[in-house]
Amino acid sequence: MEYKIVFAGQPGAGKTTAIQVLSDIEVGSTEARTSDDLAFRKATTTVAMDYGVIRLDDDCLVHLYGTPGQARFSFMWDILANGAMGVVVLIDATAPEALQELAVYLEAFKTFSQKGSVVIGLTHIDRGGAAGLDAFYTHLAHHGYQLPVMEVDARNHKDLSVLLLSFLAMLQLPVLSRQ
Repeated sequence: MEYKIVFAGQPGAGKTTAIQVLSDIEVGSTEARTSDDLAFRKATTTVAMDYGVIRLDDDCLVHLYGTPGQARFSFMWDILANGAMGVVVLIDATAPEALQELAVYLEAFKTFSQKGSVVIGLTHIDRGGAAGLDAFYTHLAHHGYQLPVMEVDARNHKDLSVLLLSFLAMLQLPVLSRQ
């Protein structure tokens, strides 16, 4: 069996890093130098997609697709979401507009949000000044969503594995059998 999961979220939330940490293959990436106001925050950004694969067992592969975060590349979101089982939304919890960014991605991936096949990972918690889990749960409830939210470090395999395991269990799919 093969499955497809999309990673979405604002620029700098950790999508590319998460896929690099999780993937069993070398990640295909379309990073380009930033040329707008984003250049003050990061040197490169995804302009089409990131791609990686996780082998759950001998018969099960999960294809990981990372979307570009910038709105000007949002046409790629629908393309990459086609055929996906769900979406992992990564949000930089320290961004002043974190809750508004979450709303953008829930709306953009509304088909998945409405059927509950979205999990939210809050990144950059280690930087301090982050909106807490309660703020996100309150925001979600206000908009009629009951979706899981977890704090994750996109550089940490264990954090990401727990996020992915939870997501796969929520979707009632095979779980990771890796260490």
